[in-house]
Amino acid sequence: MRMDLGELKKQFFLEARTHRSFSSKKIEDSKLHEIYELAKFGPTQNNFCPMRITFVKSPEAKQKLIEVASEGNRPKIESAPVTIIIAYDIKYYQYIHLLAPHMDASKIEIQAETERDKLARELSWLQAGYVLVAARMLGLDCGPMNGFNKALADEVFYSGTSWRSNILINIGYGDHKTLRPRAPRIDFEDACQIL
Repeated sequence: MRMDLGELKKQFFLEARTHRSFSSKKIEDSKLHEIYELAKFGPTQNNFCPMRITFVKSPEAKQKLIEVASEGNRPKIESAPVTIIIAYDIKYYQYIHLLAPHMDASKIEIQAETERDKLARELSWLQAGYVLVAARMLGLDCGPMNGFNKALADEVFYSGTSWRSNILINIGYGDHKTLRPRAPRIDFEDACQIL
């Protein structure tokens, strides 16, 4: 069954909401694979793909994440069947020979560390948007959030690796009864300019 453009707009944007509470319905691992397999094709600068994903699903891993989350975000993580940690790899340049064979990876590797890290973090934000849209495409509701101690999360989940945590996205089947009325958005005239 083909969805028309109006329905797609509703599913991805116009009726999609940030969920804080989810039903108990589980998410199959195959759906998590599918989220990544879709999101990885979103365009990035030079096809650099620094985003790394941890799907936090088991009770033990969820508890570890809850302990590094801000107080207000803990019940949201508890409610979601899966919380995604969107991370970035500070050694993303190791894959440039594969992802951008036209480029000289050694030039990236010798850049200042802060410059490389900044680019990795920024591109992982962009890629997080693709993850969110992919999840919505697959019929899941999302709750992106920031409030967690990234340094502690890195110790717990990424110690001894080159991965660094950036943002959390709760995913699942949202409890629509708990949603507040949709807040307004800024009008085009106040948020955009055409030059």
